[in-house]
Amino acid sequence: MVITTGGYKSLPFFKQTEIIHDFTVAFVKLYINLKSRTSDQMEQAARSGKQNISEGYLQKSLEDRIKLLGVARGSLKELLNDYLDFLRQRNLLLWDLNDQKAKIYLLSPESAANAMICLINQTNRLLDTRLRWTEEKFVREGGFRENLFKKRLAYRNQT
Repeated sequence: MVITTGGYKSLPFFKQTEIIHDFTVAFVKLYINLKSRTSDQMEQAARSGKQNISEGYLQKSLEDRIKLLGVARGSLKELLNDYLDFLRQRNLLLWDLNDQKAKIYLLSPESAANAMICLINQTNRLLDTRLRWTEEKFVREGGFRENLFKKRLAYRNQT
């Protein structure tokens, strides 16, 4: 996977986390008691998924990039579990991963939660691919500090 010149905003999984964040804010207002802890937790998990991708992308260190992409992945998993809990606690059906019903997502709380579950699962797969690629790059090329140390040694050997 090659990092595009458009920055993190051009990454498909970042674009999806923007949608997830915006949708979750709307979903919470419509279907979750705003005074409940779940309301804040869902919004924060959605925000964290998005923000940690942007922060991770800007890191020079592959180690830090891997760490922040992992935090984003963890936040999305937390959010996914909140949507799954929402369906289970209300005895609503969980759709298959790519169910066509997701296209009519705002007509009911069941369809809204299922649409987000589909999108979060798809985004998590994209993030997993990027994480594997970044980890492989780290193994091949080393980390930021390791490469700086090599440059420092090369400089010292020249003088």
